[in-house]
Amino acid sequence: MSTLDRYYNYIDGAWTGADTWLVVADPATDEAYAEIAEAGLEDADAAMAAARRCVDSGALSSVRPAQRVTWLLAIAEELKALTDEAALVLCRENGKSLEVARGEFEEAARYFEYYAGMADKIEGTSIPLGDDYVDFTSYEPMGVSVQIVPWNFPPSICARSLAPALAAGNAVVIKSPEISPLAMTFLMTACERAGLPQGAVNLLCGKGSVVGAHLVKHRDANQIVFTGSVPTGQRILRDAAERATPSVMELGGKSAAIVHADADIEQVVDSVKAGIFFNAGQVCSAMSRLLVHRSRYDEVVERVRELAQGLSIGPGVDNPDLTPLVSRDQLEQIEAMCRRAIEAGATCVTGGERVSGTSGYFMQPTLFTGVAVDSEIFQEEVFGPVLVIHPFDSEDEAVELANGTEFGLVAGVFDGQLDRALRTARRLRGGQVFINEWFAGGVETPFGGVGLSGFGREKGQEALYSYVQTRNIAVRIKGA
Repeated sequence: MSTLDRYYNYIDGAWTGADTWLVVADPATDEAYAEIAEAGLEDADAAMAAARRCVDSGALSSVRPAQRVTWLLAIAEELKALTDEAALVLCRENGKSLEVARGEFEEAARYFEYYAGMADKIEGTSIPLGDDYVDFTSYEPMGVSVQIVPWNFPPSICARSLAPALAAGNAVVIKSPEISPLAMTFLMTACERAGLPQGAVNLLCGKGSVVGAHLVKHRDANQIVFTGSVPTGQRILRDAAERATPSVMELGGKSAAIVHADADIEQVVDSVKAGIFFNAGQVCSAMSRLLVHRSRYDEVVERVRELAQGLSIGPGVDNPDLTPLVSRDQLEQIEAMCRRAIEAGATCVTGGERVSGTSGYFMQPTLFTGVAVDSEIFQEEVFGPVLVIHPFDSEDEAVELANGTEFGLVAGVFDGQLDRALRTARRLRGGQVFINEWFAGGVETPFGGVGLSGFGREKGQEALYSYVQTRNIAVRIKGA
């Protein structure tokens, strides 16, 4: 057997190995692809100590803000230069298409460009208190930001929180996902080449239950940023409560799109392809439920069935429509949810099981109808290429169905009548609502949820203020 490529942790400005190495599989083949050093508790403590030294030295926060602009722009340029090499690694370790992997690194670079433009514009206010006082506010960095990144879009989601944290002057300790940690190392290479101060960024690959839990409870953690599952988020919040550590939580979703009677069905079908089959449905803001006015229901079901059955399926390097899931565990969990839905009486229009004849983790594109609204498949996140289509008769019923889960991440409306579309959008529960295009928006638009989908906002100008705290200084300038 050939020797696997090795990847390393990045602690205090240096690349470090370990006694134990984690093997990362290629989801398209179920074969070992590479290995990465497994961080332990000593590594976590070293990373936190390095970040604390960086904070205490003022290397990020005391410089002229224009210096942070320069650093962030340099990181963006370095990421662009690394994209070809890094995208292939991401494709092979994660399963996603090579085209999507390239787009993910391009988006990561865009985050650094965007927040570079804000780094020298974090301005306080002057508050009038009369002639005897000068009073003003300033936005101060949180300190050490602990960021736990999920496996579905590791470089992009890492950049999404790392860029504003650095723009605001925080040092960062990142915990990468064990099953897809390799491509994130290229972000550290970009930071290193850009000349960031020592300890400003640190990257650890270790088990979430060990390293992640240790970082969350660490006395030097001034902030926790987490994207991932609801149960893990709840555990983190319980630990964060011990020290009242401020947190940003982006958790799961069971997002619904409402298709009104006057919708453009071509727009709907295009959005279904992106909304539930992009990245094999492994997207927290996926369109996992499609609520269709009864007058268009049969037409939409048939069009989506044709779409699903016509998708090309294969390894990410071939840029197919549908790529493998990230792991065997994911494949087995999704297949089991589909089996339970069928046993509960749902109609499986197409799919419902893994793709036969392959050793990779391929799940058939799946469409369910006839689903009870209180059933698992209607209420719980699948995190795979599985769509539920359900009819409605009135606008009120559609809104009630869309809002009828414990999640509230995103939602969508398709309608030729803009007044009704906007009215419906305002009634939907979620942090972001798409009208006539699923995933409309971008780096510039705030994103986050309510309910079990979490709290706080990432992306856009609003996200920057998650990484600062307001300080007020009041000065008495006259004697008694």
